[in-house]
Amino acid sequence: MQKLIKKAIVVHSGGMDSSICLAEAIQEFGREQILSLTFSYQQRHSNEILQSRLICEQWQVDHVELDLSCLNQITENSLTRHSMPIESQPGQPPNSLVLGRNGLMARLAAIHGHSLGARVIYMGVIEVESANSGYRDCSRLYMDQMQQILRMDLDDSNFEIRTPLVFMTKRQTLERAHALGVLEFLLEETITCYEGQSKEGCRRCPACLLRNEGIAEFLLSHPEVRFSYRAALTGAGVVRTV
Repeated sequence: MQKLIKKAIVVHSGGMDSSICLAEAIQEFGREQILSLTFSYQQRHSNEILQSRLICEQWQVDHVELDLSCLNQITENSLTRHSMPIESQPGQPPNSLVLGRNGLMARLAAIHGHSLGARVIYMGVIEVESANSGYRDCSRLYMDQMQQILRMDLDDSNFEIRTPLVFMTKRQTLERAHALGVLEFLLEETITCYEGQSKEGCRRCPACLLRNEGIAEFLLSHPEVRFSYRAALTGAGVVRTV
């Protein structure tokens, strides 16, 4: 059997940001050279995994899922403990923080990528998550340090962790998706909500608040963009009409 060879691995949750990274990787390397890697860790929004499959089917990208359900055994948070309400206290990280998750996913993606010949992994982290949601592992500084460790692990000084959205606002990430020609599709098919609700989501969790505020800002300069739940957001006062 011929060994699978890839140039880049995309850590792909099925959410908006990681799916934009997938589109970026396809543009850079071509769909045949990309692997979408999704992690299942008993997340309460596990239907995002179904969306990652759907997106990869639509975009004809190879897709692999890895089981990380052990996270539920070794750390306590509201994303893996479904009975816990999602809460955030001023000055403290939210209880939805999954300790070390992005670092662990980056390491596993790098190890798998190395076996396939890939020297690049993509992560859809964005520093607005770190600033607004207390997620310490969503900064470029964090990824730079992880990149250095992985270069030692892999004995490859050219290994890269690419984070193309890391310094963007949510509105800017939507601008990027629009430029790539995938925005309308991703607005319909990605799941960001921590409760796993599609489209506009629950409108209460931190992920939904950031996403919907970003959509509102984006639509001010792009009133022509249409999607199935635009009216629902407009009616709720999230999106202002132009």
